[in-house]
Amino acid sequence: MSTVTHPHLKQVAVDRPITTLCVLTIGPTLALQTGLLLAGVDLFPGKLAELLLLTGAATLITSWIGGRGAVRRLFGGLTKWRIGAGRWALVVVAMPILTIGVAAATGTLHSPEHGWAGEVLTYLVLFALIALTASLWEETTWSGFVQLRLMDRHGLLVGSMLTVIPFGLIHLPLAFEADGWTGTTWSEAFVNWAFLLGALPFFRYVIGVLLVDTHGSVLAAAMLHASFNASGALSVVPDGWQYVPALVILSGLVTVHRRLSGRSLIDADVDPVSATEPRRQRGALIRKEHTP
Repeated sequence: MSTVTHPHLKQVAVDRPITTLCVLTIGPTLALQTGLLLAGVDLFPGKLAELLLLTGAATLITSWIGGRGAVRRLFGGLTKWRIGAGRWALVVVAMPILTIGVAAATGTLHSPEHGWAGEVLTYLVLFALIALTASLWEETTWSGFVQLRLMDRHGLLVGSMLTVIPFGLIHLPLAFEADGWTGTTWSEAFVNWAFLLGALPFFRYVIGVLLVDTHGSVLAAAMLHASFNASGALSVVPDGWQYVPALVILSGLVTVHRRLSGRSLIDADVDPVSATEPRRQRGALIRKEHTP
C-alpha cells in the first residue's frame, strides 16, 4: 500500500476541508485525553493540545485553500466587534442572568459567599479567562472554519446541527474531567453526556444565528461560548446544571425574536466575506465537500 504523500493530503484537504480537519484533530484529541484520564493525570495538557490541533489544522488547511488572504479572513472574524449593544448583552450577560433565574425558579439558588458584587466580579474574571485561553481559538475553528461552511451549504438550521456532531465528539472525555476516570461511574458519565449532547444543538443554533446576523463575527460566538462555560461555574449554582436549561430558554428567545423579525429559522445567507475561500473558489469547493 502506497504512503499518502503531502501533495495528496493537500488535495484531499482542499476538496474536503471539514472531513480532513475532523480526521486530523478528533481522533488524536480523544486518544490523548483518554490516555491522560486512564493515567490519572490532569486533563489540562490534553485540552491545550486540542486547541493547538484545532487552530493549527484550521490554519494549515485554510492556507492550502486560499493562501494568506484566506487565513486573514479566517482570523478576521475575531476582530468583528461592532455587533450592536443588544448582541453584546446577549453574548455577555444573558446566560448568567438566565442561569440565576433558573436556579431561583427551581429553589436551587445559593447565596453568594462574597455578595452579589463579588459574584459579578468573579463571573467577569472567569469569563475573560475562558475567552482568552480557550473559546476565541476554539470558535475560530468550529465557527469560522466549520459552521460557516456547513451553513453556507445546508442553511442555518441544518448547518448548525451538523456542526454538533464533530463538536460533541471531541468533547466526550470532559464527562470524566471533574472526578477522573476511576472516580466517575458510567451512569454519571452517561448523565454528563446527556447534558452535553442535549445542550449542543441549542448552543450551536444560537451561535449560527449570531454568525449570520453579525456577518461572521467569530468574536461574538466565542464570547457566548465563554459566557456559557462561566455561567456553569457560578458559585450560586454549585450543582452546575442550571446553565443548560438557561441555554434552552435563550435559544427559544432568540428563535422567537428571529421569527417576529420576519427572518427564517431554517435558511439564511452567509456573508461571503465570512467564508475562508475566495469567492471564485467557493462554489466548486462546496460541491465537493461532504459533511463529517
